[in-house]
Amino acid sequence: MGGQDLLMSLARGERQQEDYKSLHWIGTFEEYLSVFAADPRVARNSFQRVYDMILSHGQEEHEEHKERLTRYRFFEDPHGDGRDALFGLERPLMRLVDVFKAAAMGYGTERRIILLHGPVGSSKSTIARLLKRGLETYARTEAGRLFTFDWRMEEKGGEEKGEWIPCPMHEEPLRLVPLDRRRKVVDKVNESFDAPYRIQVEGDLCPACRHRFNELMSRYDGDWSRIVRHIRVRRLVLSEKDRRGIGTFQPKDEKNQDSTELTGDINYRKIAEYGTDSDPRAFNFDGEFNVANRGIIEFIEVLKLDVAFLYDLLGATQEHSIKPKKFAQTDIDEVIIGHTNEPEYRRLQSNELMEAFRDRTVKIDIPYNTRLSHEIRIYEKDYRQDRIRGKHVAPHTLRMAAMWAVLTRLQEPKKEHQLQILQKLKLYDGKTLPGFTEDNIRELRAEAEREGMEGVSPRYIQDKISNALVSESIEGCVNPFMVMNELESGLQHHSLITSEEMRKRYIELLGTVRDEYEDLVKNEVQRAICTDEESIARLCANYIDNVKAYTQREKVKNRYTGRDEEPDERLMRSIEEKIDIPDSRKDDFRREIMNYIGALSLEGKRFDYKTNERLQKALELKLFEDQKDTIKLTSLVSSVVDKETQEKIDIVKGRMIKNYGYCDICATDVLNFVASVFARGDATQSS
Repeated sequence: MGGQDLLMSLARGERQQEDYKSLHWIGTFEEYLSVFAADPRVARNSFQRVYDMILSHGQEEHEEHKERLTRYRFFEDPHGDGRDALFGLERPLMRLVDVFKAAAMGYGTERRIILLHGPVGSSKSTIARLLKRGLETYARTEAGRLFTFDWRMEEKGGEEKGEWIPCPMHEEPLRLVPLDRRRKVVDKVNESFDAPYRIQVEGDLCPACRHRFNELMSRYDGDWSRIVRHIRVRRLVLSEKDRRGIGTFQPKDEKNQDSTELTGDINYRKIAEYGTDSDPRAFNFDGEFNVANRGIIEFIEVLKLDVAFLYDLLGATQEHSIKPKKFAQTDIDEVIIGHTNEPEYRRLQSNELMEAFRDRTVKIDIPYNTRLSHEIRIYEKDYRQDRIRGKHVAPHTLRMAAMWAVLTRLQEPKKEHQLQILQKLKLYDGKTLPGFTEDNIRELRAEAEREGMEGVSPRYIQDKISNALVSESIEGCVNPFMVMNELESGLQHHSLITSEEMRKRYIELLGTVRDEYEDLVKNEVQRAICTDEESIARLCANYIDNVKAYTQREKVKNRYTGRDEEPDERLMRSIEEKIDIPDSRKDDFRREIMNYIGALSLEGKRFDYKTNERLQKALELKLFEDQKDTIKLTSLVSSVVDKETQEKIDIVKGRMIKNYGYCDICATDVLNFVASVFARGDATQSS
């Protein structure tokens, strides 16, 4: 196959024509009843369809700090492009799905506005966009099918002539059945419908369809079976761009916006044709509420709406109806989701005139992410190495930026916890600290109610990483210090920093991150110089064997001589001293380690030293101390290095490039930086 033919084949797709025919199915009303009987889901309401859409992508249960959480895969990457994947929002997304579930069951939340509330850049609009895009995609699948209908009114010689006129609000075809008979039809189908909810087709026809229906009723003396011969049913493909079933409304200047943008307006050119502006055929049902019928409507910055719009919104929410100009209440079926930031919501709370709006709102807090590993994934989505051309991103660059972002969002631990804020971050991220159980971590979260509702947004971090990547003064490789310098310099003009005290705190937290980075790369260089994971694992096993014997007052079998010996106190202390465990606390520390191992064993889990950061650090420092004489690291800062030392340096650099993702530039920079740190330490000791 030639290149042109291959491209043409890719452009055409494998099932283009079959898909088109399926998506543009057309049939009689009677044929639609057969479809409905075989698959009642086609007549679901909007909340039921959205709920099923989310579940269709699957879910998984996991436990975090003794709390059962459900991760809905729909919010991870439903479209396969990675653009809208969400990380670290399991709890608020669980609450959101619970709202959809209750609404699908008809428990009351279907008559509420879903209000996503949180700080700027916390993914509120992303969630709304996911739901809209997801519903568009779901409606194109067999499981997500829905249908609407068209009219043909003219009749000559017993044969229908004229154009097909679509229902302007693409309503459910079963609304053509009078309500008393409709309920019997639906109840009959529900008898054998296996789903957690019941199908309920409520509401009346829109004014335009009601006008045509009544005209035909008069023409045929109430013979309904003849009326539906003027009907054809067709599949409805939801599309925001085509204004079918997906709507978006954004506040604008009050002088240039009125409520007709929500409920439609009179078509003055057709008044002459139909003789009056109260004829629904002379009305454009093209407001956002009309357009979004059967699907979802998003209100951007909903609390900035003028009061006149909010009245329409209240009726649409509570009564599932809107009031077009010159016409009676018109039934709608759509999910109404809005989002707002905190200052606007506080203004709502203080406005007594907005009590009715608050009462019809289900507020879901969407905080910033407070888990480091999830925050890193946010930036990896945009700054993976395969997406960046011309520059290398040094290891830990995204991690350090993410760490600072999360630290700004955390509340300082209370003094009685004897916990530093960086330790709190690590606990939230799954690390363990002696004396802190999963119950303690849940308590920390519970007492910090505002956590995640303040701090630096991911957008600010992304902007500063981008600045570093495009900076002409940075050649070849972007390292954590370069990004941290960008983050700090940007604080001078950050629009959301409201006080000098806040700016000072953020700068102090950057200092904390710099110290953490220094420790991290020191350990990394140490590992590259002298050890590997097998060596650490052997040392850990030896330490645990001795601690177990010590705490249980037993002896240890020497693996070489086979003799029983007393626990090796010198070995245990040489490790514990690396993390400043005093002799008076050694018994407590050893018992904590054994209790932790015992708790894991009861849960069927094995102990891994990597989950205990302090112990891992102690083991690595011990091994480095035992082997550091193989290379004098401080010689790196010397301008003259002998051949043998240079060969060792090159070996270390090669390990860092191969094992840790460094390039030649950042590996050299890190070795020089760590060498200078050790040189400072040596100078301090000698003085």
